[in-house]
Amino acid sequence: MNQNKTKRLSIKSVVIAGLITCLSSCSDSDSNSMPPLVDKNADVFLQEQVLLDLLGPDDAGNVPDISAETAKISQQQNQLEIEFKASEHISAVTLTPQSPWQLSVLPAHNLAFDVTNTGTESIHFYLEIANPDEDVQKRSISIPVGFSGTVYFPLSGKEALTDTGMWGDAPPWNTEDQLMIWRSWRASQVDMSSLAQLRFFTIGLLNDQSLTLSNIRIRENPESDPDWMKHVVDEYGQNTKVQTSLHVTDDAELVAQAKQQIEDFRNNAYAEQRSKFGGFSQGPKLEGTGYFRVAKHDGKWWMVDPEGYLFFSHGPANVRMANLSTLTGVDYKDDSIRYRSPDEVTPEDSIGIVNISEQTQQTSFVTLPLRHQMFRWLPSYEQPLAKHYSYRRSTHKGPIAHGETFNFYRANLERKYGDDFMQSWYETTMKRMKHWGFTSFGNWVDPQFYRAQQVPYFANGWIIGDFQTLSGKVNHWGKMPDPFDPVFAQRAKITIERISEQVKNSPWCAGIFIDNEKSWGERQGSVEARYGVILDALSKDALSSPAKAAFMVQLQQQYSTIVQLNQAWNTQFTSWQQLASGATFDDFTQAHVDDLSALLTRLGEQYFIVVHNTLEQVMPNHLYMGARMANWGMPDEIIKASVTYSDVLSFNIYEDGVQEHHWKFLESVDLPVVIGEFHIGTATDSGLYNPGIVHASDQQDRARKYKAYMQSVIEKPYMVGAHWFQYVDEPITGRAFDGENANIGLVNVTDTPYPELIEAVQQVTGSMYQQRLGTQ
Repeated sequence: MNQNKTKRLSIKSVVIAGLITCLSSCSDSDSNSMPPLVDKNADVFLQEQVLLDLLGPDDAGNVPDISAETAKISQQQNQLEIEFKASEHISAVTLTPQSPWQLSVLPAHNLAFDVTNTGTESIHFYLEIANPDEDVQKRSISIPVGFSGTVYFPLSGKEALTDTGMWGDAPPWNTEDQLMIWRSWRASQVDMSSLAQLRFFTIGLLNDQSLTLSNIRIRENPESDPDWMKHVVDEYGQNTKVQTSLHVTDDAELVAQAKQQIEDFRNNAYAEQRSKFGGFSQGPKLEGTGYFRVAKHDGKWWMVDPEGYLFFSHGPANVRMANLSTLTGVDYKDDSIRYRSPDEVTPEDSIGIVNISEQTQQTSFVTLPLRHQMFRWLPSYEQPLAKHYSYRRSTHKGPIAHGETFNFYRANLERKYGDDFMQSWYETTMKRMKHWGFTSFGNWVDPQFYRAQQVPYFANGWIIGDFQTLSGKVNHWGKMPDPFDPVFAQRAKITIERISEQVKNSPWCAGIFIDNEKSWGERQGSVEARYGVILDALSKDALSSPAKAAFMVQLQQQYSTIVQLNQAWNTQFTSWQQLASGATFDDFTQAHVDDLSALLTRLGEQYFIVVHNTLEQVMPNHLYMGARMANWGMPDEIIKASVTYSDVLSFNIYEDGVQEHHWKFLESVDLPVVIGEFHIGTATDSGLYNPGIVHASDQQDRARKYKAYMQSVIEKPYMVGAHWFQYVDEPITGRAFDGENANIGLVNVTDTPYPELIEAVQQVTGSMYQQRLGTQ
């Protein structure tokens, strides 16, 4: 791993070497000598060209200030020894130059640093870089125990600026240096020609971790590889450049796998421990109501299955064909395929296979050659596997707004199971759930599993429609619905009635999720970051904005006159009508911030009232599992509002684990909690370019981190479940909706389980009930 290789050259030495070479070549200009051969397999950074040293003083004597309020550091010359603390939610070290580092005059470049993992576990850490306007880019990486080498990422040039439509790209150069990966969606549009800050940090550690940083530098990019991102995917949806231990080379291997797993399923070590619905049949039995419910037993929250057995919900989310297709770079001139009915209740990313007519396919054309060239093979429209083509009418991120897709996973299922591949997949998946010890599916499950009545599931729905919305400072998945708009309530009823038709009052439905990771605002940060949706509402006219009208009623009840509000907010409104017509703000008194907080609480209450009351009316026998708040978007006000109206709170927690101190507040909330999403992945031995949100150093480390995460969940008295996102790896070229292309599956694109992870799953599920009951 790039052990202590000597490769740094100063600009001066490079220039001198270039002059010597030039003089030599000029003197031999009359000879017929051939140019030197270039070894394409050589490490491109063996002789790197350093443009700027970010730790030592530059030509202007610019030395960065190094601060670590939440980590422990020691500095020795050009080296930083850092201990990231598990006692902090975010443990960080910040480097701030006396004046910003100016990079605009430099040739195309990358940021690199040398790092050694001095701890006893792999370490997943982030680097956030900021420009003088405080715009940021974030990247991350996991390095194994004992690693000592160089980490880098392109900062300018083709390799940095090309939007491939993927979270993680193929490594741009041949090198042993390790590539840092975008923290979720790329932010290549952010101007990084001037750097004002570097921030190294960790999130949600379960144990202290340490590393040594040195030689933080800007270096010149090597020559671009003309074949970068070309033919990176084979006919099975696998990486053509890297063969993993699970690599498939022909259809016969898939058929053999299908036969072998029949033998594997004969042994179910969990059958004697589990009730009909997956509860713990060898533990206490409470009252059975015929449906899932929640209860406290011996000071711990539990779900209770329909027969009365204690139930802990653990299993994969997103078990369906939707979101497993990838854009091919082809589109159709036929506009009819992009038609969207106003009556739709399913968002674009949850739609499965769309059948494309032959007439529409005849209008196909390549819309993005860069993407189309990624595939070594795609079936012609006449071939049998062409049935796995589909279409996305809109995307959330990336350079393609809409276009043709192909589902390699689904094609591999046909190769593996034959003509009746979908029915075989349903049956195999349910057998795997039981064989691996899972007790339920998570959110986003193919409704065919509802009808099977073999594995408990959580039904879900999205409230979409033509209602008014509110915009925060950042709208991660879309704008926030205006829950005061009567159309929102109408659409909520339509959505929940659709769920009810699918569930049919089944006792196998463990609960209902509505929506996911809404853009409520940040939990911390600026006033605009925390209360952007409220400020947007206040900027609107109350005559046209239902939220603004509701907020005006609340403010006028609180302040008897506009003069009193002006005194509290330090504003100069001449009348209530002036405020009602729309207002924006640059400065905020504490009283103003407190009122924004109260209005956010009111907004949250209205949302939860609408959802809760509709569920109570339409599906009274099923649990409302809350709003699936992301750990980046869970304001205290929204948590407070959700408590009154949710049977179970739900959070998507993408960290090393559930830190005791950071989530301590949930003990005082005194409601059961489920993890709606978590995962761990790796890009080292998976064949994929992106590990996901939480990184491991390899598959074995992935299994270790999964067990540590689950232990942090099982030991919490308020936790009643955790759902792994997701069942299948995302496509290597990115899911069509937004380019996510991570190693986050229990199985890969050829439907092959990851043995290290599955072994860890079986170890956890074989003892989780006993651990929670304290009998092990």
